[in-house]
Amino acid sequence: MRKVALAALLGLSLFVAPAMAEAMGGTIETLPFMKKLTLANVGDEEAQLAVGQAYDLGKGIKQSKAEAAKWYRKAADQGNAEAQFRLGRLLHEGAGGVQKDPEAAAKLYQSAAKLGHVAAQNWLGYSYEHGVGLKQNDASALEWYRKAADAGFPVAENNLGLMYLNGKGVERDYEKAFTLFQKAAEHGDSWGLNNLGGMYEMGWGTKADKAKAVDLYRQALAKGNPRAGDNIKRLTGTVEAAVPSKPPNTRAAEEKAAEEGDSSDSSSGTLSEPAGAQPVPAKLNPAKAATAKPGNEPADEEVDQQPTPPPLPKKSVKTDSSSD
Repeated sequence: MRKVALAALLGLSLFVAPAMAEAMGGTIETLPFMKKLTLANVGDEEAQLAVGQAYDLGKGIKQSKAEAAKWYRKAADQGNAEAQFRLGRLLHEGAGGVQKDPEAAAKLYQSAAKLGHVAAQNWLGYSYEHGVGLKQNDASALEWYRKAADAGFPVAENNLGLMYLNGKGVERDYEKAFTLFQKAAEHGDSWGLNNLGGMYEMGWGTKADKAKAVDLYRQALAKGNPRAGDNIKRLTGTVEAAVPSKPPNTRAAEEKAAEEGDSSDSSSGTLSEPAGAQPVPAKLNPAKAATAKPGNEPADEEVDQQPTPPPLPKKSVKTDSSSD
């Protein structure tokens, strides 16, 4: 598509367009905003995506979520998976003049997920798990979390671990939950670190090791996870401060969140008490996520942290999920 757009823009044949693309900088990311906009206006999908990102993050132009959605839509309609995912996130959140539309968001996640976009696969799993924009279905949630986890996506590894830990849509399996939290932790996910610490603390899927638990909680805290601080305080009696978070909606934070798909509510979470297990210390199992939304951060910081799920189920004597 870019070759066609460049040819149309410059009045050149398709044989000359590729060389001209190199002369213009080689990649769309290196071009100034107005050149990106020019290419976007003649139908270049990558330029449309780039213009959408510029408006989304306020990069080289005044921030406008509505304009971002417009340009993401143009690229999404051409089958661009990244644009589909980013547009889905805007519609999921419904912020900045963009009307919230969870059904449309879920369809966009589906399109991008089928094209192999791992963050979209994770969010599609979340949508199925919590019935956001489509009918709740634990089996489908597991399927899409697993696809993203198999690709090494840490948020999905943590989310899938929670499904196994809580026996949600699958037989409870502490060992699998432990392994998934371990993978998420190795990939630097703050909730993976926190939840792996919880597994060591409780001796679930591994030998209990309080010292190891505290070390993992400290690593999670160093990544800005405040719940890990509560866990440290409970085990050691000392208060350790979390690393100050970045100001909300910073370019770097938004860019990272968009790339990782970690906005307000993807299922990252904390350990809940499975049926028949020993009681979990109260602060290891907070009933609320660190946000006013069913997600992982305050409404004005949605793109600044890992996504979080709704409150975990309360303990039951007969019966028996995810964020900062």
